[in-house]
Amino acid sequence: MAKAQIGVIGGSGLYHMPGLERVREVRIATPFGKPSDAYVLGVLEGRPVAFLARHGRGHLLAPTEINFRANIYGFKKLGVERIISVSAVGSLREDFYPMDMALPTQFFDRTRQRASTFFGGGLVAHIGFDTPVCPTVVEVLRQASAGLDLPCHKDATYVCMEGPAFSTLAESNLYRSWGMDVIGMTSLQEAKLAREAEICYATLAMVTDYDCWHPNHAAVTVKQILEYLARNVENSQKIVRQAVRALPAERNCRCASALAHAIITDRKKIPAVAKKKLALLVGKYLK
Repeated sequence: MAKAQIGVIGGSGLYHMPGLERVREVRIATPFGKPSDAYVLGVLEGRPVAFLARHGRGHLLAPTEINFRANIYGFKKLGVERIISVSAVGSLREDFYPMDMALPTQFFDRTRQRASTFFGGGLVAHIGFDTPVCPTVVEVLRQASAGLDLPCHKDATYVCMEGPAFSTLAESNLYRSWGMDVIGMTSLQEAKLAREAEICYATLAMVTDYDCWHPNHAAVTVKQILEYLARNVENSQKIVRQAVRALPAERNCRCASALAHAIITDRKKIPAVAKKKLALLVGKYLK
């Protein structure tokens, strides 16, 4: 099995990673089904990287159809220790302009139909999720954005909605009243599952629109979003390349040991099938 240190998840508009050298594709089987697409492995800025198109190349998967568990498990199987996720978002703040970048450090869940844990079936674990993203990866992304002189808002709160429809005006105004900063449809499940897989994770959020609350943007349209995406994607690719180069070789964060005290099930009572299914994630803690 080929290996990679860093994973990159491409969201809407980002279906490949320019600059990736010595490219090869691998399809990975997981206990949770098929990932969104083949993983594209290569070398980016001197680092072994695995790229995955979240919606599949050609954008074939709606947000609720994405197999988040398979996607993150596949990265774990490849040996990935850090994931940079690129995601298109709507702005819920006047000062978060379309074409800006944001770095969410908190999430609020408004989804209803998604699997967001690897655990169950006789093996229960409760991860800490008060800080849902890796501070090291966030800071590297912030510095990369600053170095490229690109507007980037740190410490944003991301509300994750079910989709695929955009917000109603009532919903958009409610999220604003709650203090939410950006709205998207994908990053929360990735963050939870990456934590369970002990993978560092952060989202680079590309602001494409003002959702529907803004008086000058009464409705969000795909055409409008795609126009901003085309320009935003190029900036996000530059930031990702800088960040990949700058990520430290060693991990000194808590992400790498997130399961150390999370497994609550009596080790003697864990079913053999559950142990086998989750051996990649918990094997070292069940010896």
